[in-house]
Amino acid sequence: MNKKLKQLFLRGSNFLGVEFPIMGGAMTWISESNLVSAISNAGGFGVIAAGSMNKDQLEKEITATKSKTRKPFGVNLILLHPEVEDLIEACIDKKVELVVFAGGFPKQRHIQKLKKKNIKTMCFATTVSIAQKMINYGVDALILEGNEAGGHIGPVSINVLVQEILPKIIEVPVFVAGGIGRGEIFLKYLELGAAGCQIGTRLVCSDESLAHKNFKEIFIKSEARNCQISVRLDKRFPVIPVRAIENKASEKFIQEQKRVINLLDKSNISLKEAQLKIEHFWAGSLKKAVIDGDIDNGSLMAGQSVSLVKKIQSVNEIISEIVKQAEKQISHEQRVSG
Repeated sequence: MNKKLKQLFLRGSNFLGVEFPIMGGAMTWISESNLVSAISNAGGFGVIAAGSMNKDQLEKEITATKSKTRKPFGVNLILLHPEVEDLIEACIDKKVELVVFAGGFPKQRHIQKLKKKNIKTMCFATTVSIAQKMINYGVDALILEGNEAGGHIGPVSINVLVQEILPKIIEVPVFVAGGIGRGEIFLKYLELGAAGCQIGTRLVCSDESLAHKNFKEIFIKSEARNCQISVRLDKRFPVIPVRAIENKASEKFIQEQKRVINLLDKSNISLKEAQLKIEHFWAGSLKKAVIDGDIDNGSLMAGQSVSLVKKIQSVNEIISEIVKQAEKQISHEQRVSG
């Protein structure tokens, strides 16, 4: 590996315990033992998407992943999950290396509970103040995720988040995510101080991904502009925006929001229950597309980097390609300057 790139990789690689500081994005129904182990075996860091799993299901998934790789991997936990405390226990019982908290910000006791068991913690940061608060809570690393990403997203572009937060956070490693599909841009983020990156969309069309062939084919055919952000109908309703390839499910989501808002207005459900209903809608809708191959009625969650997905490749090929692109860019810059 190029000496400069190896140096840029050092902090992130050491933190994750891997060759390349490239994390797999946690994608419900897709980031399971097969894909997660393949990412880790290829030198990256796989992350199980716990999604709506219960404790028993998560423990089985961790065990299955350990049977396929001896390399480190982590688990992504959604803080909205009603049984999140049990899922934390599953991660402790199964001795995972890292827990990534998503769908909100972890409480200090969540972080400290895992740290006491020598399990590293990570969460997303959307502002400098939130980043600092999480660091004060004891989180070991942060992820800046731009709204170019697929699935649940924040409101800000990764280019702005990197300028706003990265120069001010030096205490912990910071990983970047959202719209990353090639090594050249990954290199630039590393040069700006990022410790590594998280990639999801490009890995959907890997050989090792269990996504239905229809789901993979629509990714290969789609362009960045096809991936739109879901519409939120009511400001009172805390719907986390979702980026997906537009289809009939996009319209169905609007109808589901109307239904749930109506229940909320009539005080038939609480705000948290309303939010969980939306999460379950997405989980079920995503399963239709990913597992059943129903690309008309299922959710096609994808990031804008979908336009860089051109063919089915092995996970090893995808990660190697990204690393080689970064190396080639360094060589090009050295030739130009020297």
